[in-house]
Amino acid sequence: MADVWQDCMNFGISIASSAREIVLEASKSKKTVMLKSSPVDLVTETDHKIEEMIISSIKEKYPTHSFIGEESVASGETCTLTDNPTWIIDPIDGTTNFVHRFPFVAISIAFAVNKQTEFGIVYSCVEDKLYTARKGKGSFCNGVQLQVSGQEDITQSLVVTEIGTQRKEDVLKTLTSNIFKLLKIPVHGIRAVGTAAVDMCLVATGGADAYYHIGMHCWDIAASAIIVTEAGGVVLDTDGGEFDMMSRKVIAASSRAVGERIAREIEAFPCERDDGKPQGASGNVNGHPSGEK
Repeated sequence: MADVWQDCMNFGISIASSAREIVLEASKSKKTVMLKSSPVDLVTETDHKIEEMIISSIKEKYPTHSFIGEESVASGETCTLTDNPTWIIDPIDGTTNFVHRFPFVAISIAFAVNKQTEFGIVYSCVEDKLYTARKGKGSFCNGVQLQVSGQEDITQSLVVTEIGTQRKEDVLKTLTSNIFKLLKIPVHGIRAVGTAAVDMCLVATGGADAYYHIGMHCWDIAASAIIVTEAGGVVLDTDGGEFDMMSRKVIAASSRAVGERIAREIEAFPCERDDGKPQGASGNVNGHPSGEK
């Protein structure tokens, strides 16, 4: 089925390119902004328009395939990863950036079969950077092969994270405490770009040495996780265990040494799994190998 999946990947890239044009055109005009789970969890009409375009286009070509889409789930559809070929879609990763014209906005498309990610596509729209990875075939940005930094010393590392949309006091205390712990090691610095997909791709490029986050969703990281591992990096749970895309916890790193050191320092706050199962009940939804190639 390898050639079939390559055809799917080529089609996904063409759809991501079309979606990018919609993002760039919409960024010029006033946006209608709505709220989802919190006053800072934003969604726009462009999010919905792009997701509908992506899903309808894929359904027409591949009518038997399944879908997990951010806005579809927000509208009440279930978030279930089965063995069926499944497209995992974030139409705009970095919606708050999009609303404010902060220039880091991405389209993220992953494709999984038998709960294993076959390929990932992340298009950073304003930068015009197309990140892609195919299982066993490496990672690329605009056709140039990527390689993680290989950094193994946490004290020489630049780390990326995000605050997310939670504003409960206990969650904010955990988030800021995690940043404090890493700065005290000390790491070289901590950055936040505003899109998990691009954050993880920066690890794949070697521009950052690690990324960690708690509370994001499978559509934020499914594509970029395989981009990291195919660039030679590692993807772990925040407890240092095996990565599970449904757990809403992730560390992506240039090396296992850096990833495991971050896991020893940070604390995860409670959050419900995307698939509704109890935390710790992965059900074999790792998405791809978690270790270095």
